[in-house]
Amino acid sequence: MDLPTAQDLLPRADPGGRAVLRAVLAGIGGYLPETVVSNDDLARTVETSDAWIRERTGIGQRHIAQKHESCAFMATRAAAAALADAGAEAAEVDAIILATATPDEAFPATALRVQAALGAGGFGFDLSAACSGFIYALSMADAVIRTGQARGVLVIGSEVYSRILNWQDRNTCVLFGDGAGAVFLRAAPGTGLGSDRGILSTHLHADGRLGDILYVDGAVGQPERSGHLVMHGKEVFRHAVHRLSEAVDEALAANGLERDAVDWLVPHQANMRIVESIRKRLGLPLERVVRSIERHANTSAASIPLALAEVHGQGKLRPGQLLLLEALGGGLTWGSALVRL
Repeated sequence: MDLPTAQDLLPRADPGGRAVLRAVLAGIGGYLPETVVSNDDLARTVETSDAWIRERTGIGQRHIAQKHESCAFMATRAAAAALADAGAEAAEVDAIILATATPDEAFPATALRVQAALGAGGFGFDLSAACSGFIYALSMADAVIRTGQARGVLVIGSEVYSRILNWQDRNTCVLFGDGAGAVFLRAAPGTGLGSDRGILSTHLHADGRLGDILYVDGAVGQPERSGHLVMHGKEVFRHAVHRLSEAVDEALAANGLERDAVDWLVPHQANMRIVESIRKRLGLPLERVVRSIERHANTSAASIPLALAEVHGQGKLRPGQLLLLEALGGGLTWGSALVRL
C-alpha cells in the first residue's frame, strides 16, 4: 500500500477550521488454516452434495482449523501479515481491536494474546457482533484514531466456527469455515471531504428482538446447552437483503456520493444470493464485487478482511479507490463502512 509520509501526518484543517484525522488503511493481511474441506468431503458425512451447496450458497470449499490453529494463533498470523504489508513494526501498534464470536478463552481477551505474541504495547480488547464484527471493530478503531487516542490500530477478525457447529446439521455445517483477516490503520491528515483517504464513515445498527433467528445455543454461562450455532435461514436471508440495502444507501448518502462512485463492493461472504441482491441494487458489474465465498465459505467476522486480503494479493486495489463494506450477523447486527484507499 502507498503510505503517508511524515510530512503528510501533520494535521490539516477542514473548511470549518477543525483539524481532521483520518484512519488510513495502510496494510492488509490474512491467514487460512491448512486443511481444506470440499463440498464432496462433507457429502461423505452428511446428507448433502456439491451441487446442492453451490446452488444455494455459492460455496465450494472451506478451511477448517486444526488443534494448534486457535483464534489467537490465526489472528496473530493475519496481524503480522498486515503489519508487514504496511511496512510497520509492532512498536507502532497503539491498539488492537479483535472481532470474534469464538475466542479461545473467556478472558484474557484474544486481542491481548495477539498483543503479547507480536510484542506490541498500547491497549486491546475483543468485540462480539457475530458476522458484523469487523465492521463494528473498524468503527471503534476509526473513533480512537479520530479522537487522538491512537495513531496505529490493528483491526482483526478471527473465527473458528468449526468448533461451534453441529456437524450433523446440513443446513448450517456446510456454510461456515475458519480463518482470520486483519488491517493496520494509520492516522493521517484529512480535509473532512469525501476525497480524503481513509475511513470516510461507518454506520452501525442492531435489533435485539431478532436475536433468536441466528444464535449460539449456550456458552460459558449456560454450559448445559449444546453450544451449537442455530440459524433460521429464510428469516436471516429476508432481513439481510433489506437491512444491508438500507446500510449501503445510508453510507453513500452520508458522504454525498452516488452508487457509481463505488470501485469495490466488499460484502460479508455469507451467501452469493445475498451478495447478488446488493450488487444489483447498486448497479455494479460483477467484476467490481469482491467474492471469496466459493473458496472460504462464511468465516463470520473474518470474512471481509480475508476477502480484502485476497483481492489485495491479486494486485487489484489501487490508491484512491472507494470501497463499500457491509455485513449482517446474529443479534441481529448489521452495518456498513466507506473507505478510500
